[in-house]
Amino acid sequence: MKDKFKVYEYLQGNRIFKIEEDYLEVGAYLYVYENERCIYDYLQDDIEMCKEFAFEEFNVPMNSWILKEN
Repeated sequence: MKDKFKVYEYLQGNRIFKIEEDYLEVGAYLYVYENERCIYDYLQDDIEMCKEFAFEEFNVPMNSWILKEN
């Protein structure tokens, strides 16, 4: 059985911000895509820290993330 991890997305202009949850001991990844190309990736401790980082670095509103179906 495959583990289910949460994935969140936010669209801002030609950028897509994506948070992908991983195992608890790994954390969560924040990816920034521009024109369908990954231009940044950051590892944080959890999803909330990814959201805070995206807000501080890219002005992504904290409550704007959309949970995607896996």
